[in-house]
Amino acid sequence: MFDELRPHLAELRKRLGLSVLSVFIAFIIAFTSHNSILEWITQPLNNALTQVGRIIESQDKATWKMKTAEQTKTTQPSSAQSAATKLQKHLQEASEVADSKLGILLKEAAQAAGELSKTLKGLDLNSTQRIHKSFEGKITTHQVGGAFFVALKVSFFAGLLGALPFILYQLWLFVAPGLYSNEKKMILPFVVGGSVMFFVGVLFAYYIVTPFGFQFLITFGSFLYTPFINIEDYVGFFTKIMMGFGLAFELPVFAYFLALLGLVTDRTLIDFFKYAVVIIFLIAALLTPPDILTQLLMAAPLVILYGISILIVRMVNPAEEEDINEEENRTKTNENILPDTIEK
Repeated sequence: MFDELRPHLAELRKRLGLSVLSVFIAFIIAFTSHNSILEWITQPLNNALTQVGRIIESQDKATWKMKTAEQTKTTQPSSAQSAATKLQKHLQEASEVADSKLGILLKEAAQAAGELSKTLKGLDLNSTQRIHKSFEGKITTHQVGGAFFVALKVSFFAGLLGALPFILYQLWLFVAPGLYSNEKKMILPFVVGGSVMFFVGVLFAYYIVTPFGFQFLITFGSFLYTPFINIEDYVGFFTKIMMGFGLAFELPVFAYFLALLGLVTDRTLIDFFKYAVVIIFLIAALLTPPDILTQLLMAAPLVILYGISILIVRMVNPAEEEDINEEENRTKTNENILPDTIEK
C-alpha cells in the first residue's frame, strides 16, 4: 500500500516545495517595499483614529461652548482671571484719585494685574488644548525590534497574496492526474477564479468591513480612555480578518471543484443550507472583531455566496431526477410515519 502512495507523496512534496519557494521569492520582493505595504495596512486604522478624534473633539467643543455661555452671565470664564481683572480695575480707579507718587505706583500695579489676567487667560486656553490633544490616538510598538518584525509580517502577508495564483496552479497540477481530459481544461477557471475571489474578499474586508469595525471598536470607550494601538497586535489582527474574508469568498470555487469531482450536487447543498447558515455565523464570529456589525458584514456575503454556489453546482453536477424523487419519497414517508407514531 505504501508503494502505491509513494508516487503521490513525491508529487505532493514537489508541489509543496514549489509553492513555498514562490512565497519566499514574493516575500523578498515585498520586503523591499514594506513601508508602502505597511502604510496601506495601517490606513484603515489611521482613518478610524482620525474620525474618532473628530467625534470626541466636537463633543468636547460643544461642552466647552455651553460652559462659556453659562460663564458669560458672570462676565468672566475663570475665577482667578476675574479676580485679576477686578484688581486691575480698582487699582486704576485708585491711581486717578491718589497723589502723584502713589498714583504712579498704583498705575504700575494695575498694569501688573492686567498682565496677570492675560497670563491666566493663556493658561486656561492651553489647558483646553491639552485636553483636546489627550484624546488623540496613536500607533505604538512595545518591543525593541517591533518595527523589524512587523516588516517581516507584512512582507510575508503580501508575499502570500502575490504567490496565491501560483499556489492554486500547483494545487491543480497535483489533482489533475486523477481527472478526465475534459476536466483538465478547467485549470484556467480554477486558478483565475480562485485568485480573483480571494482578492475580492480581501478588498471587501479592507474597504467595507474594517472602516465600520475599527471605528466602532475604537469609539467604544474612547471618551474615557486614549487609544494607543500596538502595531504588532494590529498587524496580526488585520491579517486574520483579510485571510478570513479571502478564504470565505473562495466558497463558490471550492463548490465548483467538488462538483467537478462529483462529490456534491445542488440537492446536497440545498439540503445542507440550514446547517450551513449556522456554520457561517460561527465562522464569522471567530474570524471577525467581537461586534455584531462586522459579523453580519461577513455572514451576509457568505450566505449570498452559498446561494451562488448552489447555482454553480447545478450547472456542473446537477442532481439526477431519480435522486430527487427518492428524496421526496423519503420525506413523505417520514411525514406519514410521524403521525402514526404519535397516535400509538
